[in-house]
Amino acid sequence: MIHESVLMGTDVSLGANTVIEENVIIGNNVKIGHNVTIKANTTIGNGVQINDLTILGKETSTNKKMARKPLKNTTPLIIEDDVKIGCSSVIYRNVLLKKGVFVGDLSSIRENVTVGEDSIIGRNVMVENNTTIGKRVTIQTGCYITADMEIEDEVFFGPCCSTSNDKYMGMGNFKHQGPIIRKGAKIGNNATLLPAVVIGENSIVGAGAVITKDVPANKTVVGNPGRLLN
Repeated sequence: MIHESVLMGTDVSLGANTVIEENVIIGNNVKIGHNVTIKANTTIGNGVQINDLTILGKETSTNKKMARKPLKNTTPLIIEDDVKIGCSSVIYRNVLLKKGVFVGDLSSIRENVTVGEDSIIGRNVMVENNTTIGKRVTIQTGCYITADMEIEDEVFFGPCCSTSNDKYMGMGNFKHQGPIIRKGAKIGNNATLLPAVVIGENSIVGAGAVITKDVPANKTVVGNPGRLLN
């Protein structure tokens, strides 16, 4: 179940029923769990850990109703050194996981996404396409990171946050734009961020808040709709 074209480094541990397709490159000291599938042309760095039942380098798919068709001829998945990926995760092509990234169990990362060094994608997190995540970002359990987002360095998302990128919910009259989260901002549990809002540098969004407008830097916003604390 390992294609003859695979280039594999030293001290690579392979679990049962591993499938590795053509032209995959795997570095040294890599641990691959049981029932893992690594799709064609994926590159995996040194010291990477991939746990059971995970799929790496998945192709995109579509149907007639989908308004935003996936890109064709996407670039391969690249996983840099010392990345850890949990069980039952799905990571698409055209993704870059930089050094030291942690991806929790049951998480999924769509195409055209970059995750910066030492960031954490928690358990059961969904990261949609066309999104950039900076360095040392923490996204905790159960968050939904919509498409077309920009998340700068050292941002914190508490569990179960939700974001959106389509102001008129599929009517086609709004350019898709997710929230922009500036460096060091902190988003509390169960907060909801509406399309195109800018969360300022080092600001705080309280738990359960619904953010409909931009949040100034260094300010705290709470409630529904979000309001500034004095």
